[in-house]
Amino acid sequence: VQLQASGGGLVQPGGSLRLSCVASVNFFSSYDMGWYRQAPGKQRELVAAVTSGGTANYADSVKGRFTISRDNARKMVYLQMNSLETEDTAVYYCNRRAEPLLIWGQGTEVTVSS
Repeated sequence: VQLQASGGGLVQPGGSLRLSCVASVNFFSSYDMGWYRQAPGKQRELVAAVTSGGTANYADSVKGRFTISRDNARKMVYLQMNSLETEDTAVYYCNRRAEPLLIWGQGTEVTVSS
């Protein structure tokens, strides 16, 4: 398994979760990485990305609420999600920011519901 995400769960609106992803790949530190999500009936979308140097970018829908970070020594990528909304309900995945993508992992499910 190249990518393994964890940390999802059921949370009430306004709550927080921290997702983690471990990448069992060589050259991780040189990859720009991203967090993607796929909501039921929708296409997978990129919500946050971090460059190899640590510069972060966010989709407008999560800007100000989500924070992406990485630990190159541990080959980990994190997504801190605050002020969660019901629209954030989805399966979350990590992968490279651009092609060639790594093999997708199973993702971690986030459900925001009261």
